[in-house]
Amino acid sequence: MSMTTRTDTRSPAPHAADSHDLIRLHGARVNNLKDVSVEIPKRRLTVFTGVSGSGKSSLVFSTIAAESQRMINETYSTFVQGFMPTLARPEVDVLEGLTTAIIVDQQRMGADPRSTVGTATDANAMLRILFSRLGQPHIGSPSAFAFNVASVRASGAITVERGAGKTKAVKQTFTRTGGMCPRCEGRGTVSDIDLTQLYDDSKSLAEGAFTIPGWKSDSFWTVRVYAESGFVDPNKPIRKYTKKELRDFLYGEPTKVKVDGVNLTYEGLIPKVQKSFLSKDPDALQPHIRAFVDRAVTFTACPECGGTRLSEAARSSRIGGINIADACAMQISDLAEWVRGLGEPSVAPLLAALLHTLDSFVEIGLGYLSLERPSGTLSGGEAQRVKMIRHLGSALTDVTYVFDEPTIGLHPHDIQRMNDLLLRLRDKGNTVLVVEHKPETIAIADHVVDLGPGAGTAGGTVCFEGTVEGLRAGGTITGRHFDDRASLKPTVRTPTGKLEIRGATSHNLQGVDVDIPLGVLCLVTGVAGSGKSSLIHGSVPASAGVVSIDQSAVRGSRRSNPATYTGLLDPIRKAFAKANGVKPALFSANSEGACPDCNGAGVIYTDLAMMAGVATTCEECEGKRFQASVLDHHLGGRDISEVLAMSVTEAEEFFGGGEARTPAAHAILDRLADVGLGYLSLGQPLTTLSGGERQRLKLATHMAEKGGVYVLDEPTTGLHLADVEQLLGLLDRLVDSGKSVIVIEHHQAVMAHADWIVDLGPGAGHDGGRIVFEGTPSDLVAARSTLTGEHLAAYVGT
Repeated sequence: MSMTTRTDTRSPAPHAADSHDLIRLHGARVNNLKDVSVEIPKRRLTVFTGVSGSGKSSLVFSTIAAESQRMINETYSTFVQGFMPTLARPEVDVLEGLTTAIIVDQQRMGADPRSTVGTATDANAMLRILFSRLGQPHIGSPSAFAFNVASVRASGAITVERGAGKTKAVKQTFTRTGGMCPRCEGRGTVSDIDLTQLYDDSKSLAEGAFTIPGWKSDSFWTVRVYAESGFVDPNKPIRKYTKKELRDFLYGEPTKVKVDGVNLTYEGLIPKVQKSFLSKDPDALQPHIRAFVDRAVTFTACPECGGTRLSEAARSSRIGGINIADACAMQISDLAEWVRGLGEPSVAPLLAALLHTLDSFVEIGLGYLSLERPSGTLSGGEAQRVKMIRHLGSALTDVTYVFDEPTIGLHPHDIQRMNDLLLRLRDKGNTVLVVEHKPETIAIADHVVDLGPGAGTAGGTVCFEGTVEGLRAGGTITGRHFDDRASLKPTVRTPTGKLEIRGATSHNLQGVDVDIPLGVLCLVTGVAGSGKSSLIHGSVPASAGVVSIDQSAVRGSRRSNPATYTGLLDPIRKAFAKANGVKPALFSANSEGACPDCNGAGVIYTDLAMMAGVATTCEECEGKRFQASVLDHHLGGRDISEVLAMSVTEAEEFFGGGEARTPAAHAILDRLADVGLGYLSLGQPLTTLSGGERQRLKLATHMAEKGGVYVLDEPTTGLHLADVEQLLGLLDRLVDSGKSVIVIEHHQAVMAHADWIVDLGPGAGHDGGRIVFEGTPSDLVAARSTLTGEHLAAYVGT
């Protein structure tokens, strides 16, 4: 009996595991999302578009990424969870097919003075090991090269328990060699108090010598305790004090004295000022006090370590003539070459890991940084790219990378490099989700989700889902503006003056001399790291009266909102008080009108230790933040909580006429609408605003000021293509009202619209720092002599 084998040529049925190729999301209601349902393909590049405030971040960060992180955190023991950020479950009906999410956002890195690019990326840790192994002379372990570790010595007796209740005293000594400079304690700078800002030494105390804010000559607690202490003569000018009097006056130890029968403590002026002003959080100080502190305290490079933060011993150990301070001060691209040339087989794995990190910096376009650069000075875009470094070359696949506008702060020349990195992450089998406005990045997407149609309450729905070609033809706001191109202005304004900068050497600037024209729209551009911010923020003379409007965090707590920040609430409270014949303080949720249960917060926070804290809406006021009796008072038929729930656009109409007409409030609302924030609600917490929204909020508050020079740092950040046109109109109105506007920007539409362009370059770091072009946009396009000129010419299609 013969046996025949038969081969089945039919393709096998698809494996069940291969069917999970979508992230499915149904019924998302986070923030302004209105029951959003989307299906996102895995292992593809998906870009989320839409106007500012349309719900992109709510969908990507607050829903998909937040739930992924929450579920991963729950796989750890509760002990470990106690050390992790706590996340509440987002409001969504179904969310399946999630993979591990790695979030790379634009949160600025901590501005702690001890944090540098090197400490934030582990590059310093590897350098310290390298110097502890190869440095000559050998001075100790890696901690001997760490500027955050102090040297300590201790000796004494310790009690050792032995046997049944027997104890024995043993003498022990302990030493640890750290690399911290003892003078500046690893900060690199020392602070000094400028005495001329504290008092006028030609006057006596009785004549009111103090120039400290709030220190009036009759103040019982401050000035009189000095005048009547008996340590100094109150009628003698301070410059005529004897050495002992001056020492007691400035540095006297706390001593009990009696003034008018009241027991008070006398203390030297300098420790008193340090306790009263300098030990407090500068963000919490009133603006005039903060201005005084900025004037009175001067920071200079530490004379002992020369600003390197390191002790003399750490600086004495060298590898081939280079110490660790020199290595950290090098441009990272140069440092990578130096490390590559070491070739020491005994530390080969360490050199390979260090080189990988340094090469990643160069590859991502940050080769111009140095490891000693304080991390708080990085822009949002730079901080995001620094965070990307640990993911480049990672062996992980099938994870979800979530990016928040990765092209921020990038010159058009650098955007192509960022696109290549995003595609590389995708091609390794990862799902890449990107929130983005730049058409160059939207164009490389495999899948596009367009949210809108408007912002705030007018957004929160999916307008389009599909390919880039489908988006172009889809008729949504993003589709219609996708191929928008601004044209060069036929005529430019004539400057009314100039701001002279001479011999600027801040950071990488190479003795730059330039005249910034005033009375026009002047644009400063150049590749990332070419020296734009150093030129404008670091070299413009302080006497120029410049108002800098950047994207740094707005000062305020979770109780702060656009109404409190802009001063809008004051005229509203007064209008309510006048209409109802009561005190204005009743209409403040932080004062007399606050709900007694939640103290005016609207929610009650319950801390559940290592589990996600819960914020429950206050049952007493139902989240309205006010006492019930306050809500009985109306203005134009609305109570105060209904007014705070309005969007800027609604409130503008409400306070514009009729019974609620309030010109002071209407003027502020007009400015908020002008800067494109019409969709924000008046009571929205400031902590929920994006970087671009914060900058535009600051711009709205400064617009009321007369004259002045405004410096805007990348105002198109977070702006949709359709909103850029509105921003250009606003910049024109600012210039036409007599203000000088200097814009640091990469967006070609703003370049084309400028009256004057200053282009820095030609490269980044020590390859930049020079002026490569000054003139009108049309001259820049005609010359095509710089990278900016080439990209602008391609953009306007000449």
